[in-house]
Amino acid sequence: MTKIIGTEDMTVADVEWGVRDGGKFVIYQYCFSILIMTFRRSSSIYYIPPRGNGFLKHLPFTLISLIVGWWGIPWGFIYTPWVIISNLSGGKDVTKEVMQAMALGDTIEAPQVPVAVTR
Repeated sequence: MTKIIGTEDMTVADVEWGVRDGGKFVIYQYCFSILIMTFRRSSSIYYIPPRGNGFLKHLPFTLISLIVGWWGIPWGFIYTPWVIISNLSGGKDVTKEVMQAMALGDTIEAPQVPVAVTR
C-alpha cells in the first residue's frame, strides 16, 4: 500500500473530519498509446480537502492523454476522450473504498486500485 497524496501530517481523525465536511479521495486516469497498444492507467489517490479544487492535480494526466493517448488504433481513439472527460469531471471518486480500507487498517494508505491494459 502507498501513501495517499495530500494526507501528509494528517491523522486518521483529521481525514475522517475532512471527509465528513466534504473532502474526498479521487484518482485520475491517463492514457498513452504505442501504435497498436493502448494503456489506460490510474494515478495515485489524491485527497481533495473540503472546498478544495482538484483542477491542477488532474492537469498532468490530462495533458499526457491529450499528447500521446490518440496514437493507438483503435483503442486510443476510444479511451483518450473517455479519460479526458473523466478527469475534467473531477476524476473518479474513491472515497468510499479508501474510508473502508482505513476502517480496517486504521492507517492512511491507499487500497489497491485495478489498472486496465488493452492490446
